[in-house]
Amino acid sequence: MSSTVPTGASSAVLKPSDPVPDEAVSVVGPNFDEPITLDKLMESFTRIGFQANSLGRAIDIVNKMRKWRLSDEPLTEDEPEEYRDPEVRAQTRCNIFLGYTSNLISSGLREVVLHLVKHKHVRAIVTTAGGIEEDFIKCLGKTYLADFNLDGADLRRKGMNRIGNLIVPNDNYCKFEDWMMPILDTMLAEQKESGQVWSPSSFIRRLGKEINNEESVYYWAYKNDIPVFCPALTDGSLGDMIYFHSFRNPGLIVDIVQDIRALNELSRRSKKAGMIILGGGVCKHQIANAMLIRNGADYSVYINTGQEFDGSDSGARPDEAVSWGKIRAGSESVKVYADATLVFPLLVAATFAKDKQ
Repeated sequence: MSSTVPTGASSAVLKPSDPVPDEAVSVVGPNFDEPITLDKLMESFTRIGFQANSLGRAIDIVNKMRKWRLSDEPLTEDEPEEYRDPEVRAQTRCNIFLGYTSNLISSGLREVVLHLVKHKHVRAIVTTAGGIEEDFIKCLGKTYLADFNLDGADLRRKGMNRIGNLIVPNDNYCKFEDWMMPILDTMLAEQKESGQVWSPSSFIRRLGKEINNEESVYYWAYKNDIPVFCPALTDGSLGDMIYFHSFRNPGLIVDIVQDIRALNELSRRSKKAGMIILGGGVCKHQIANAMLIRNGADYSVYINTGQEFDGSDSGARPDEAVSWGKIRAGSESVKVYADATLVFPLLVAATFAKDKQ
């Protein structure tokens, strides 16, 4: 029997490598034999690989959003007079547009979002109807941990609504109706008296004022004058309340045209604009489409589990948005393929939360 390694097998397995570039970064994980802080752990993500690497990149991009000031840029000849003052330039920051789906307010990410709004870390929010109403409903009654495998028919008999592995008693929605109806009556009366119709953002602002509860995201949005846009305001319990109210006391008007102009103008006038979007659907695309008005976002972070094989915008990677002009070519962007409840608290801990340390 021959003791010589076959030439073809040897050349296939032992093929020589090209030289590794000097700037190449090696893969290294965290060393738990040494004391490790949360900061050190998060720093290690940039060299772990896979989605840890993407999260590390997202942290870096968000910190760049936070750090940027107009004073970092050279003064241009066509700069408007209001932005020529050095102090104004030093105070002009990147406008951060935050988007998230309703299930994240149902979850404990509500408190993470509340922190961002309370401390004025974001300039505007886009969410869905559930992302609005679940915040107010939590002020009126609790949401509980449960199980994904609970029987739907049994829950229905018991008046329990399941959101993934969370449970919301239907009584919470009854309390929400009791709270909402007098407010809708008042809003309709004010509309008739003034002749001015409501927009989704002014509607939400009013509810934030009325809830008057520091546990509410939208109370802080009202207090800090952060607009909250909800293009699908009627797609949830809020829509149910507006529907019931239209029979009891018809005439309330909510105009979406005001809001699309307000959101697009806020984007257009931003000297620098960043997107942080959790999940997909309307909240993701509404922000991205507003960025088109200014020829694309400067910084973009997506966190979702969507895939692109079906052509959905929810699953699309940032480069698809570049093709539409919704993210600027050459700008910094990343998609983290992960459940936002896992990674968004870590991202905030490594970025915005540092302002409190």
